[in-house]
Amino acid sequence: MKPLTEQELHNLAMNIVGKQLETEGFEFMAVNSELKKNPQFVCLKEKKLHFIVVKSIGYPGDPKDIEFYRADLNKMRDHALKFEADTFYAAVGLVNATDYNLPVCLNEEYIVDYDGLVKI
Repeated sequence: MKPLTEQELHNLAMNIVGKQLETEGFEFMAVNSELKKNPQFVCLKEKKLHFIVVKSIGYPGDPKDIEFYRADLNKMRDHALKFEADTFYAAVGLVNATDYNLPVCLNEEYIVDYDGLVKI
């Protein structure tokens, strides 16, 4: 049992969001997987620029609780406005499928709690 690192959890969340963006027709202009460096995705859709901030949220955290990241998100939104871009938050809850109190581990099942993009 090898718990995923913070970077691996972040990458997993980015993969989940990236697949959704691809399915919805977003064109990737830039991808940044560095922890704590926003945004993770800069995309074009219908000639409109989008900045997307991705966060992996471990149990017992609530991916729907946007207030914890509000200051960072507002800062990113203000930056995006200089580029006439929309800003979105994509919080991905990840939890061990066998026991919520155990970490998400390599090659073990996990549960995803992700409701899609939230406009900031």
